[in-house]
Parts: sequence; C-alpha cells; structure tokens
Amino acid sequence: MTPRKLYCHPTARDLQVFSVLHMGEVVLPSVVYIVDDDVSFQTAIRRRLRLAGYEVQIYSSAEQFLDQQPDDNNRSGCLLLDVRIPGLSGPGLQARLHEAGSTLPIVFVSAHNDIKTVVQALKAGAEDFLIKPVTSDVLLTAIERAIARHDVSRKLQSELNLLRAHIATLTPRERQVFDLVVRGKMNKQIAFALGPTERTIKAHRHRVMEKMNVRSVTELVLIAKRLDHSAA
Repeated sequence: MTPRKLYCHPTARDLQVFSVLHMGEVVLPSVVYIVDDDVSFQTAIRRRLRLAGYEVQIYSSAEQFLDQQPDDNNRSGCLLLDVRIPGLSGPGLQARLHEAGSTLPIVFVSAHNDIKTVVQALKAGAEDFLIKPVTSDVLLTAIERAIARHDVSRKLQSELNLLRAHIATLTPRERQVFDLVVRGKMNKQIAFALGPTERTIKAHRHRVMEKMNVRSVTELVLIAKRLDHSAA
C-alpha cells in the first residue's frame, strides 16, 4: 500500500521559487526588520525567519533603524518591534514612522504586557502585539498577515502614483476641463465657463480621456475620487 503524502503549508521561500520557475519573475524575499536589543532573541528569530524564506535585518535601537531606514515601498516586509529598547522607545519609533508616512506594518513583540501600552500601540495602527515568549507558529502567522497587508498598501500606493503621473501630463487647460467634467458639466457648460468653443472643449476632453487612459466619464470620476481621498 502506497503511503499518503502529507500536505505541508508552503513557506515564503517555496512561493518565491514557484514564482521564479513557473512565472519567469525575479522575486526578492520579503524583509523582516527587527528592532530589539535582546541578543538571544535576535539570534533565535533570525535563524527561524531565514528558514522560512525571509530576509532579516536587525537593529539594536530605534535610532539605528531610523538612520538606515530603507524605502518601505520598494520591498514587502514588516517590522518586529520591542517596547522597551535603549533610547527612543518602541511606541516612540512607531509614532516617528507614522509621521514620516511609512506604510511598513508593525508587529510588537515584547516581554512587557502592560495593557495601556498594548491598547495604545494597536490604536496607533500596530498589526499585532505579541508577548514573549512567543511560538514560531504564532509569530510567523502574524508576520505573514502583516506582509500581506503591506503588499496591498504598496499596490494601492503604486496605483495612486501612476494616476498622479497621468494627471501631471495634463496641460493647465486640460486640467480645468478635467475638473469640470468630473463635476458632471457638459461640453457646452464647460465652454461657457472657460471661454473656448464647444468644439475646442470636445478636443480637450478627448485628450484628457487619452492621457488618463480611460474610456468613460465614470472612470474619470472614480479617479478624481481616489485622488481626493488619498489627499485627505
């Protein structure tokens, strides 16, 4: 009788190798940044995360991380952060990153489970707050969830950047036409408001649609709403 093969959940490395072999993509591993001054924790967690297929970068203080902080939009990843570290505290680093507009998800891993600190960290946007000692399965699950969220936020940011690039190609007159079109104005109304003939406005409107890479006014309105929302 042939023994049954047990299913094993694929690691981050497995998924990356599959992507390279079957999709022809060069995929860089996700990065887990660790800010913790506990050397024994650093050693143990580095080994475990590398086995799971992650790149690991370790910092002993918040200041060291800030000095060498990478662009978190270039690679997917997350930050494992202790609460009590020399110098700037974990929550202090969280606040600094938020002020800088960072999208890097934060998973706190700390031996200090003060309820007030936990609540404040989660309210400030932390992905999770784990108490040491933490099992590998619990930690890896939290990291995978955080990185998945980071992937989504990076994708949305990339889409917004593309839309802003399209907007930047519009001439001042085309931008005026764009603004009025998304407010529901017809060509005749736009011509009356801006001065040119209706035929000229129609030509401007056509160029706006081409540059924004859309086929309908509805798509144009949705773009305007996304850009307004992102600026809010």
